[in-house]
Amino acid sequence: MRKEQHTKGWNEIKTNDSWAIFKIMGEFVYGFEKMSAIGPCVSIFGSARVREGQPYYDLAVKVAQKVAEAGYGIITGGGPGIMEAGNKGAHLAGGTSVGLNIELPFEQHDNPFIDEDKSLDFDYFFVRKVMFVKYSQGFVVMPGGFGTLDEFFEALTLIQTHKIHTFPIILVGTKFWSGLIDWIKNTMLEAGNISPRDLDLIKLVDTEDEVVEILDSFYKERNLSPNF
Repeated sequence: MRKEQHTKGWNEIKTNDSWAIFKIMGEFVYGFEKMSAIGPCVSIFGSARVREGQPYYDLAVKVAQKVAEAGYGIITGGGPGIMEAGNKGAHLAGGTSVGLNIELPFEQHDNPFIDEDKSLDFDYFFVRKVMFVKYSQGFVVMPGGFGTLDEFFEALTLIQTHKIHTFPIILVGTKFWSGLIDWIKNTMLEAGNISPRDLDLIKLVDTEDEVVEILDSFYKERNLSPNF
């Protein structure tokens, strides 16, 4: 039998929201305690729909493996596709492999390459996003969809507005990302909506060696620490 949808009134919403605060606080405490004990990591983002054997999946494995060999842990969203490839690369390198999981109506399920003690589950997207930003020493952004763009532009916004420390934001895949970069330069910049120096926040590369070179160069004279 089909269950009728219940429309909540303002009083019920207010009550539920008040109790939700405690659950949100609990997720923050859980995430901060777990992530602060892990150490310096790099987050890898990208499409959940890419599969093993496809070029960007295989490249993501190489990127993660190279980054892990350079001494950084790897954080992903814990699911399939590029996320799986990132954790797989870390696993192959014997490095730290972290998964920040969240339940979604499609696509999302845990991948088998996350360290057993480093698989975290979240109910709230915004809490999970804070963990990525706070504990990442860099964002490696592989080709992806709306979720990937969300993480990419949020990091740019937080750095641009000085809400967090600057860290490398690396787009991997010139063919995929060049159209977006051209639009940012020729439309956003030309309209005066961003400053020329904001473009310096973005690095565009094609290989795993370039990714590690950017990370190592950035942290040669900087400390590895949480971003806020």
